[in-house]
Amino acid sequence: MFDTLEKDSPQLLPCSAERRAGPTPVPGRTLRRGFLAAAVLVAVLGGNAAGWAQDPGSGAPGLPRLDKSLTANPADWVSRDRLGSTLQMVLTMSVLSLAPAVLLMTTSFIRITVVLGLLRQALGIGQLPSNQVITSISLFMTLLIMTPVWKDVYQDAVAPYTDPQGTMSLEEAWQAGVKPVRKFMSRQIEIAGNSDDVWLFYQYLPEATATPTTYDDVPLQVLLPAFVLSELTTAFLIGFQIYLPFVIVDLVVSSVTMSMGMIMLPPMMISLPMKLLLFVLVDGWNLIVGMLLASFAPYT
Repeated sequence: MFDTLEKDSPQLLPCSAERRAGPTPVPGRTLRRGFLAAAVLVAVLGGNAAGWAQDPGSGAPGLPRLDKSLTANPADWVSRDRLGSTLQMVLTMSVLSLAPAVLLMTTSFIRITVVLGLLRQALGIGQLPSNQVITSISLFMTLLIMTPVWKDVYQDAVAPYTDPQGTMSLEEAWQAGVKPVRKFMSRQIEIAGNSDDVWLFYQYLPEATATPTTYDDVPLQVLLPAFVLSELTTAFLIGFQIYLPFVIVDLVVSSVTMSMGMIMLPPMMISLPMKLLLFVLVDGWNLIVGMLLASFAPYT
């Protein structure tokens, strides 16, 4: 029976070299395909050329013409007109990219984010809370503190300038909008007692100006860096107060472990849970946030 099946069943024949090479191309078919492709290409190019040659004023559809300035002499690319427009665009983009950072430097964001960063280091918990969490908390607190200032900026400068029937110029809007921000910064410097920072930058002004008697007479390029230094100084003082209890915990744990002869045991393994427990028991987040909010002079 098996012999019969083997004789009757079809067998796969070995593939010859001619079959592996594929079918032999027919010369006539190849020529017809070539003529057809050439005809299609000529038709497409001819239609586009006709569209390009049409009169622009006729309104006939066609591809847009190339700008002659793109194929002009490269020496014209650095001409006075083009270079001026290019520099203006570059300066505009630079100002727009730096505006958010400069705006944050005039707010309470500096003090808050530095204090929260020092708190994280004092606890010794590495990257917890993460930078994203610290930045978010700082932004929310900044929004709460700076709301009265930004409200005055909007009412005094933005709303009158954007009013279609208003007559306020851009320079007048700038002067009116800067006043609330200057008032906030000068108030924080005065309360913190860091007026020496103002004189530090004022004495390096290139212009020979009269000695200012009030903060309104201080130029903005002096008040801004003085405010940043004042905020950093205040933040470091608050951070020192936060560090003290945690340093005491570290010293006590280190002394106990050394006296018990546990030299191979890292003190951080014992001090970290104790610091976290202490921070939670005293409601540390409430104390830190409350101290930060109370450290800013009220805007009136």
